[in-house]
Amino acid sequence: MFMSVYQKRLDLLRDQMSKQKTDIFIIPNTDPHLSEYIPEHWKIIRWLTGFTGSAATVVVTAKFAGLWTDSRYHLQAEVELRGSGVCLMNQGKSAGDYTDWIGENCKQGEMAVLDGRIYPLAKYRKLEKILKGKGIRTNLRKDLVSPVWDNRPDLPFSEAFEHELRFCGISREEKIARVRDMMKRSGINYNLLTSPDEIMWLLNIRGGDIEFSPVLLSFALVGEDQLILFIDERKIPFKLAAAFDKSDVVILPYEGTAEVLSDLSPDSVLLLNPLLTSVSVYKSIARRVKIKEGLSFPARLKAVKNRTEIEGIERAMLRDGTALVRFLHWFESSTGIKMTEMSLAGKLGEFRSQAENYLGPSFATIAAFNDHSALPHYVPSAGTDYEIKGNGIILIDSGGQYKDGTTDITRTIAVGRPSEKQKKDFTLVLKGMIALSTAKFPVFTRGIQLDILARQPLWKEGLNYGHGTGHGIGYCLNVHEGPVSISAGSNPDSANGIEPGMLFSNEPAVYHEGEYGIRTENMVLSYEDEESESGRFLRFETLSLCHIEKKLIDKSLLHENEIKWLDDYHSEVYSKLSFFLEHEERLWLQEKCEPI
Repeated sequence: MFMSVYQKRLDLLRDQMSKQKTDIFIIPNTDPHLSEYIPEHWKIIRWLTGFTGSAATVVVTAKFAGLWTDSRYHLQAEVELRGSGVCLMNQGKSAGDYTDWIGENCKQGEMAVLDGRIYPLAKYRKLEKILKGKGIRTNLRKDLVSPVWDNRPDLPFSEAFEHELRFCGISREEKIARVRDMMKRSGINYNLLTSPDEIMWLLNIRGGDIEFSPVLLSFALVGEDQLILFIDERKIPFKLAAAFDKSDVVILPYEGTAEVLSDLSPDSVLLLNPLLTSVSVYKSIARRVKIKEGLSFPARLKAVKNRTEIEGIERAMLRDGTALVRFLHWFESSTGIKMTEMSLAGKLGEFRSQAENYLGPSFATIAAFNDHSALPHYVPSAGTDYEIKGNGIILIDSGGQYKDGTTDITRTIAVGRPSEKQKKDFTLVLKGMIALSTAKFPVFTRGIQLDILARQPLWKEGLNYGHGTGHGIGYCLNVHEGPVSISAGSNPDSANGIEPGMLFSNEPAVYHEGEYGIRTENMVLSYEDEESESGRFLRFETLSLCHIEKKLIDKSLLHENEIKWLDDYHSEVYSKLSFFLEHEERLWLQEKCEPI
């Protein structure tokens, strides 16, 4: 009987669990910084199960192994988990949360093991109540994976580079001063930073430790007079280290975070974010320190882009839009060439790589044909790669990291003649995207209040999508950035709502399992529109520049104001991008942007 490599690894893990007297092993899909994109060293779930999605938790016992993930990945997980010995638990559908399963299926006296270095504090509190209520013991320090993971990748190493003032707009000294001023006004002595993107923003540096995000693995502790950066000192070049010294930034070993936290002054007040702090880091803090929980000050500040950053992202959009238009022209005008999902993703990467200030993709390109496009986060691989032929739908979701911005854009295009159903779906999605693009709303409105605008046209036809409508976007940082999002779900960090200068995606969608999916995504920037007797009001400016496939539009479903928005948008796309295109590309784009 054939046994997959993943089944063999599961058996090895269970042997190790038996040796270590472990009844329940819980594995989150993250790293010590609780990042979305994680180094190879911490991709335990992918190594164990074959699942490549970014959000998952696995629970293993002697007789059971299950993976919990959210609705974005259900269809993908069903495919990737086949033969692994791990079953998909459809969280939110047929199954509850993994903590519920543990509470219902595990017994008093059993031992639960999890690696506290990579387990979120906020989630551990819920789990701890369940485990204690069932009389289940816990161990946060056992490493069951390393002994059975042959040739486990080392932690990444890359050198830091300065994110120049012409790109970031504000010096590190001024940023640190702003953070300290906020700390003083809030009665905070220390702000613990566990998320690398917050540290990169604060210190005006970038790196390459993590795929898709230009960051370095690090922790930081901002004090009243000193800032400690916990990092492998080899990653900081001499010139940068000298600049840090002048700014009272002290470099200590990456592994020394816990020791410093355990020696903080008694009765001092430390701010941390429980959603981004591991339980091990939390437990290392000296007992007499007063802990205040909430969003870090750098996270609040970097969510609002300054004028230099806004001008930078506008320039990056010109280059990014040009690359995408050139790619789409190449795709449509190339004949007799075998194309697959993977080759399309690679070709788009080639076009982007020619742009100034390009650092790499901001996430793995989604190039999905026909039924694959119904998988919201599908990424083509050698085992799933479709050839592009016949009639169908291609969904391409991609983005780039530039020194002057981060991009994220989705376009759905038709191969051959689209069906009436496809045109209707595409137009409903477009209507939702336009509704959010043209919204006017009071300052500090929460994203959950705007989400309905993008969904309403779909809801009227009994359709919906499982993911959020919009996420925050970093500036030469994480493509998915908090604290504010536009989503039907509750986000406690978004309580303060939307301010001028925040950058979001706008990406309604519809998916028909086994058939096709449609998504249209632009990036939008919030700006102040007017102040009336009712207060300040904001609007969104659309920044993404690329035509929308007219062949997929059913004009009869659009209102006059929606047609005007589309025609105006296409006029802007052509006027801004045509200068950067070759003659044939320019003529092609002109036709794509003609009024409907």
